[in-house]
Amino acid sequence: MHDHGLSGNPALTPVALLALEQLERLGAVGSKHVTAAGDVLFAAGDASYDFFVVLDGSADIVERLGEATERVVASYGPGEFLGEIGMLTGERARLAGVMRSAGRVLRVPLRQIQVLMAQDTDLSDFVLRTFLERRANLLRKGAGLTLVGSRYDPRCRALLQSFSRNRTAVNWLDLEAQPEAEALLQELRVPVTDLPIVLVPGRPMLRNPQPADIAAEFGEPPTEVDDDDRDVCDLLVVGGGPGGLAAAVYGASEGLQTALLDTAAFGGQAGTSSRIENYLGFPAGLSGAELAARGTVQAAKFGVRLHRNAHAVAFAGRTGRHQITCDDGRVFSARDVIIATGAEYRRLTVPGAEAWEGSGVHYAATVAEAQSCLGHPVAVIGGANSAGQAAMFLSRTSDPVHLLVRGRDLEHSMSRYLLDAVVANPKIRVWLRTEAVALDAGSAVTALDVVDRPTGRRSRVEVGAVFVFIGATPCTGWLGGRLATDRDGFLLTGHDLDDAWKADRAPLSFETSEPGVFCVGDARSGSVKRVATAVGEGSAAVRLIFERRRLDGDRHLFV
Repeated sequence: MHDHGLSGNPALTPVALLALEQLERLGAVGSKHVTAAGDVLFAAGDASYDFFVVLDGSADIVERLGEATERVVASYGPGEFLGEIGMLTGERARLAGVMRSAGRVLRVPLRQIQVLMAQDTDLSDFVLRTFLERRANLLRKGAGLTLVGSRYDPRCRALLQSFSRNRTAVNWLDLEAQPEAEALLQELRVPVTDLPIVLVPGRPMLRNPQPADIAAEFGEPPTEVDDDDRDVCDLLVVGGGPGGLAAAVYGASEGLQTALLDTAAFGGQAGTSSRIENYLGFPAGLSGAELAARGTVQAAKFGVRLHRNAHAVAFAGRTGRHQITCDDGRVFSARDVIIATGAEYRRLTVPGAEAWEGSGVHYAATVAEAQSCLGHPVAVIGGANSAGQAAMFLSRTSDPVHLLVRGRDLEHSMSRYLLDAVVANPKIRVWLRTEAVALDAGSAVTALDVVDRPTGRRSRVEVGAVFVFIGATPCTGWLGGRLATDRDGFLLTGHDLDDAWKADRAPLSFETSEPGVFCVGDARSGSVKRVATAVGEGSAAVRLIFERRRLDGDRHLFV
């Protein structure tokens, strides 16, 4: 593969050549086609596309095909395959695949490649990691979508954060700093009142998009909900982090008709982790994106109905049928519900920080955020594993990385393996008992004022961006107080319910104050904030659903 400026160092991008035996396995489920130069294999905007392997000749991945600003993103030769992770996770094609020269291709239908990925470990690992690397390269360059808006517009900042959570490549043109943004608006004849706008390759322009617009473009369009019992699924999982993905996979594999909702891309906070080193079965570690992608592919294999960009805003529960409403109007009903909405980091309360969220103040550290401050010093605020992982990841592209910790040490908040790595990293400077008190910014974030808590001494740290990983606020507000919580808003479950329990029988582990509604992962009171724990809880909750149905004499016990 020839990478046209996406990775920053094309020589470091490995060629994804399929082995002969892998080609044979793909050939058994695909078909060979003769192609001419200029043939379009798939176009930007296609709802889905098949898996293509170049047998003879060459193919290009092209951005803005047919436009004056057309650009070749990557090129592939014999033995290489086209595509990136969006193919497997149900996203529309954002770029076009075009034959650069005459040749032959092997075309494998999407459904066949999904089956093969689920059955062939060797091929699955190779394709999945290649796809993830290509997505990372797209994120670095911002190839795909174009967002035009002002950094001071909260709607624009919200879109930036949404695209970051979705791990969607986007080229942001800031109206305040980039003259080409104004020129583009004039060319498109878009008034400022229509901002922000999103230009989606092969699709109509989105003007000041609302939740329903985003869901229709990046998730799926709203569907009519019938009161007929056939539209009620057996299990609805709300939240697609490790716990939610595990619950969906185990539920569907046990025969439950299962649907999975998530506000953004599947994977949750763990999906933005650069490296998870202590997950069983992966001695070399794996990225959060890889874990999320594997879980999503596995869920699709068992027939889970996946709904991304489905932001739950209301809950209504009654025995035998619970209902979840999303902000775009979609309504989902289920006999049992597992809530796995997790927790989010607390906002930085430094004056003026809100105005820079998404463009200098970040709550995730992925390739997209790292690219925005490439080569500049940065600050990471927090003392737990998420902050440590972010500091390690950012140290690859920023020097120095200032890790600001309110506590007196890291031993009580960070895993030992990670603590040792942070301390040994020469690019990371750890500030203990330190708190951020002011943000300095003109046209961009330039510095952070910090205070040494014991002495009150104030210092200025020159930074190009601030990454915040402090505390945890449960994502349970959408429930409207209908389920019992502790004083911090985390859901009470099992024996912790006491007087809040609503049924005659004793509550099951992970069961909330509403019978048939369970909670796993970080949103649950008393949970251990670790990926492996969330996965275990998700699978255990599915087993308890069958126990709940047995105890309650549910006629849908056998599905």
